[in-house]
Amino acid sequence: MAMAQWRNGKGTLTVADARGGQEPEIPLRIAASYRARSRGLLKQDGIDGALLITPCGSVHTFGMRFTIDVAYLDRKFRVLAVRTMKPGRLGLPRLTARHVVESEAGAMEKWGLRPGAQVRIVQDEADRG
Repeated sequence: MAMAQWRNGKGTLTVADARGGQEPEIPLRIAASYRARSRGLLKQDGIDGALLITPCGSVHTFGMRFTIDVAYLDRKFRVLAVRTMKPGRLGLPRLTARHVVESEAGAMEKWGLRPGAQVRIVQDEADRG
């Protein structure tokens, strides 16, 4: 899906399993507008699943109430880096990142989301433009 087609809404995220195992579908919120990207996970106590921020190349955790995992994705949704960030931190910008996925700390390891992994994102039909 091209960047211009993303809309705020819901979807699912799957991490391609190179071993051919079961790929869990992870509930996903999509933040594509300036307002939704700016708000992100601020002032929330947690998240069920993950948040996709697009377009995005860097994040901060000022105003966050919990530690998060952050995955930086390139244009083709390949994971460039995964970092765990405590509240009150400023992440380094990733010049080749076009999307960021955020989740509660520890979730990405369980999902197998690590550098080099391929991610697939499907936006719910009701949320498409």
